[in-house]
Amino acid sequence: MKSLKKKRRVQIIAIAAVALIASTALIGYAMRDGINFFRSPSQVMAEPPAPTEVFRIGGLVEEGSLVRGEGETVRFNVTDGGAAVPVTYTGVLPDLFAENQGMVGTGTYENGVFVASEILAKHDEDYMPKEVIDSLKEQGVYQQPDDS
Repeated sequence: MKSLKKKRRVQIIAIAAVALIASTALIGYAMRDGINFFRSPSQVMAEPPAPTEVFRIGGLVEEGSLVRGEGETVRFNVTDGGAAVPVTYTGVLPDLFAENQGMVGTGTYENGVFVASEILAKHDEDYMPKEVIDSLKEQGVYQQPDDS
């Protein structure tokens, strides 16, 4: 009698372990496209990602680089003080998007140009994404905003 209970207990534990492993694998598989890694312009220029890799890039919009094309296409450079990456974006930019302001874009790096599918801009005069601040601090160009 005891051996039957032990067998049943081992079977239940084995089935639970297999179910846990399968569910973890399915969750990881489902999330593979939803994870976007952040890269600074210096990192993109040092190690260009594959054209199929979707990632986020952030920094400051370089002064004098903003060019509005025909239609909704906009071209500009994003910089972290160490390197600048050309960006193209087709769509409506956020209202607070401007030169010398922080931004984060999501997209791919194709033929030396970051093709953005989404652009996020600061939401007040002091906002800058944490990843951008960290990258600017690494470059030694970060300036603490004035607390007025």
